[in-house]
Amino acid sequence: MQNRELTSSKSSRKWILIVAAALAVTVIAAAAVFFYRNFGWFTIRNQKTGELYARYLVHDNDGFSIGFIHSVNKSPLTDFYEFHDHKIFVEKTIYYGFGAGVQTEIEEGQTLTYGDDGSMIVSGFHKEIPDLIYIVGTISDHTLVINEGEEISLTQLCGKNAMVRFSYEPLF
Repeated sequence: MQNRELTSSKSSRKWILIVAAALAVTVIAAAAVFFYRNFGWFTIRNQKTGELYARYLVHDNDGFSIGFIHSVNKSPLTDFYEFHDHKIFVEKTIYYGFGAGVQTEIEEGQTLTYGDDGSMIVSGFHKEIPDLIYIVGTISDHTLVINEGEEISLTQLCGKNAMVRFSYEPLF
């Protein structure tokens, strides 16, 4: 009888350990999902072929910018974007001269300020851009700035005249 009780006790301890291990794995997995739910991939792909040029791990509320020389007025222009709720939103633009394709009127909720360097800063867009597509410059480069200042030449990454799609892809 004693032997039976001993076997039963060992079996009970084994089940308790299995259940405890399963519970620990579940808690760790839930914590990982909770922690990483605000992370995703910022991807750069060829719009026509879907070829992946690059991807960067980003967090909700992170941002990036794309700068280039405007083809008409030949002055610098930089568009600023942020990630919110797993989507890309345009937030502001900075430019130095008027020309075709450059905003000339301020819409409701937007503001125009001037930088010390003479730049015009239009902010307050906060507009979702579901299909953010650029055609990489043939005369001047487009420069992506991400991850706190990392500058990437889109000409070197994708090639001149490439039609590039920027998107947010969730981790899970």
